[in-house]
Amino acid sequence: MNSGFRLLKNPDDWVAIWGKQMKSNCFKSLKDHQKFNHFPGTFQLGRKDRLWRNLSRFMSKYGKKEFNFVPRTYVLPQDLRNFRQVWEKSGGKEKWIIKPPASARGTGIRVVHRWSQIPKKRPLIVQQYLSKPLLIDGAKFDLRLYVLISSINPLRIYIYPDGLVRFASVKYSDDINYLSDRLMHLTNYSINKNSSNYTSNDCADSCSGHKWTIKTLWSYLEKKGVNTRKIWTSIKDIVIKTIISTESPINSLTKINTSNRYNCFELFGVDILLDESYKPWLLEFNVSPSLQSSSALDIAVKGPMIKNVFNIVGYRLPGSLPKREIKKLRSLYDYEDLVCQLPVLDKLVLSNEEKQKQNLYINLDREDYLDDILEDLTPDDLRCLIHHEDEITQTDKFERIFPAKHSSHYLDLFDVPRYYNMLIDAWENKYEDDRDEGITLLKKLCREMMHLESEAI
Repeated sequence: MNSGFRLLKNPDDWVAIWGKQMKSNCFKSLKDHQKFNHFPGTFQLGRKDRLWRNLSRFMSKYGKKEFNFVPRTYVLPQDLRNFRQVWEKSGGKEKWIIKPPASARGTGIRVVHRWSQIPKKRPLIVQQYLSKPLLIDGAKFDLRLYVLISSINPLRIYIYPDGLVRFASVKYSDDINYLSDRLMHLTNYSINKNSSNYTSNDCADSCSGHKWTIKTLWSYLEKKGVNTRKIWTSIKDIVIKTIISTESPINSLTKINTSNRYNCFELFGVDILLDESYKPWLLEFNVSPSLQSSSALDIAVKGPMIKNVFNIVGYRLPGSLPKREIKKLRSLYDYEDLVCQLPVLDKLVLSNEEKQKQNLYINLDREDYLDDILEDLTPDDLRCLIHHEDEITQTDKFERIFPAKHSSHYLDLFDVPRYYNMLIDAWENKYEDDRDEGITLLKKLCREMMHLESEAI
């Protein structure tokens, strides 16, 4: 493979797995040099019922205005009584979309308008149907975006600037007589590709066929005078708030089941719908989004994206590699790049002094920690900041949306304050406009071998 990776027959001798999610306690078996493309507990994002429960909790806590980007939702059978009251209040005139809580590719999804059409006993998501979507050439469409979480504590979120626009293959109608037409109401590629109306598009720059790139969509809308920058800003806000609403349980399971900063990362497929007023609505947060490429357009989007992901998450060489392998790799890479890949940099073992510092700052307001937290950096602080700056050098096309300039207000949304988020916030506040100054400081402390001071050594 061009990446340098090769498939292994021995299941115990691996450095990277890209596969399906596994049970949280299975993460405990990961070795220091092994990287898995999931965090424990991301079903909190990927399952439609858990996602709604998390967002609903934040709506109650911070107000619906802050989280008004998801359609009104009910989880059945638990919410059946409340849903029935809403149904009767509307006189049964609203349309609803029903979804299994853990399905993919449009399986089991349909639009309904009669009470008899709703299963009452099996697990189900019932969501208010967005009946006034933005249409292009009369067809409904949604956006598939790619979001990377490289670290859960500190939380680091990236979004890829391009993605896929997926069109329904039958022109849209709001008439209730056509509610059963899945090719009209659902935009999933796996459904519409089998339609006799489906037209493929092999050109990443073309406004044709039933699949476009997001960059092409932005160009199309901008020609019509639409402020796509405003839409993009709203989408990023949706992504950040949604992830923060699930951060607490994911962070807890990650802390319990992993022992270092290296083992986990996750790429999500986020589905967004635009309504006729250009407002973005969150549809789903997909764990394990499809990376298969059925066309040149898919390759143009997914190929560079996944290469970028690999560079950001930074796969490393295992310390147990045979000498002949190390020698071979040294001929391909800078020796300094190899010797800097020390497992101790990923350990989450704190000295008593480091624990005391974290306990001191964790309860401070932003104005109280912003300057002081960087005054006396600990070895663990330094290792955290090294990871942060190292990732920034590999960002390339991905946009870092948290932490980022003017993102500190999101810290107020976390269920509990996180010391590392505060540390990175202070670092960005001081060095975001002059990264060289911050990197110079890190290099100085590294030359003094401060980053290698650890009780784990």
